[in-house]
Amino acid sequence: MLSVSNAQAIILNLVQPLDNQRDTEVVNLLAAASRILAAPVSSPLDFPHWDNSAMDGYAVRYEDVQDSSAQQPTVLDIIEEIPAGYQPQSIIGRGQAARIFTGAVMPAGTDTVVMQEKTRREENRVFILAAPQPQEFVRHKASFYQAGTQLLPAGIQLNAPEIAVLAAAQCSQLNVYRRPRVAIFSTGDELVTVNQSLQPGQIVDSNQYALAALVRECGAEPLLLGIVKDEPVALRKVITDAAAIADIVLSSGGVSVGDYDYIDKILQSLEAKIHFQAVNIRPGKPLTVATLPTPHSPLYFGLPGNPASVLVTFWRFVLPAIKKLSGIQQGWEPIFLKVPSYDELRSDGQRETYLWGKLHLNDGIYQFHKASGSHSSGNLINLAQTNALAVIPVGKTLISPQQEVQVLHLTIP
Repeated sequence: MLSVSNAQAIILNLVQPLDNQRDTEVVNLLAAASRILAAPVSSPLDFPHWDNSAMDGYAVRYEDVQDSSAQQPTVLDIIEEIPAGYQPQSIIGRGQAARIFTGAVMPAGTDTVVMQEKTRREENRVFILAAPQPQEFVRHKASFYQAGTQLLPAGIQLNAPEIAVLAAAQCSQLNVYRRPRVAIFSTGDELVTVNQSLQPGQIVDSNQYALAALVRECGAEPLLLGIVKDEPVALRKVITDAAAIADIVLSSGGVSVGDYDYIDKILQSLEAKIHFQAVNIRPGKPLTVATLPTPHSPLYFGLPGNPASVLVTFWRFVLPAIKKLSGIQQGWEPIFLKVPSYDELRSDGQRETYLWGKLHLNDGIYQFHKASGSHSSGNLINLAQTNALAVIPVGKTLISPQQEVQVLHLTIP
């Protein structure tokens, strides 16, 4: 049976990022948050735009004040006051200074700012009580960024810091990748929607809602195709329809070996290329990954039907695939941490086992706390508020309290 690491490698090798020519759109800055930048950005502005003061104080010539001390202060005439946003009008000469405020333009003739705490003012004179360093508290033009050079590279997610940089650089229109389209449907005669009354033997289709939420969280667009009965004709049609509109297709259920599990047979009849059908993982062993035979070759994930299996296999395999597809240049691989376990963790050692729970910060050190209750693949309830999965490798049956365990961090992105 295929190992988890081999399954991940196959999936990521199959994923081709969106094309930076065909799969892009232009959005305004307010709509750019969380989007993936499709082209490098430069600005015609220098940062800082001009030499400016990093401190409230006095703009001076260093040569005038280099020998200043409390015992022998240098006395300068104040000839101008320069608040932020004001264009200086004077050239500062020998024995002169300008009162200046943080962010204000340095006046011609000056090269240093003396902070006000190291001065004493008497009317239009300032006493410099300590020698500054040369060019102290001056932010020089273009020292942060030089106009025309690359400001931000392609392939990064635009979060608050990047949006702030782009706003300051007056980049109001941005070329970003379109959101990946992910078709989602659930299979099973027993499934009903959240608005239907339950009859004996029926269950609510929670998988479609969970997958839609996960897809949105990672910046993609979910295309909800509903519940499909365990009927080959209906299943074939929905897979064909999904392949025509989506970059990735997710189904839940119908990939095991039961009499009503038709997904793999239908994929074969459609001449899809099936890459694997099972992974040595608990929960989530029955997992089909295939490439559908359409011009854009969407990737098909046939996920198990049990709700815990759906979430675990999405976090472990589908999320990295969507992130790589989205155009992110790096950082789409799963993030693992090594932390002590608060609880005893057990497995039969036969499969790579994932136990869900939370990372808690205790005295500055993260600990993994396993969710209470059953870790059955059919138990959805104790998955609430999960933010991490502890990984027990094949061949290991016990991780004792305070022993380190590898944890898959579930923060998206």
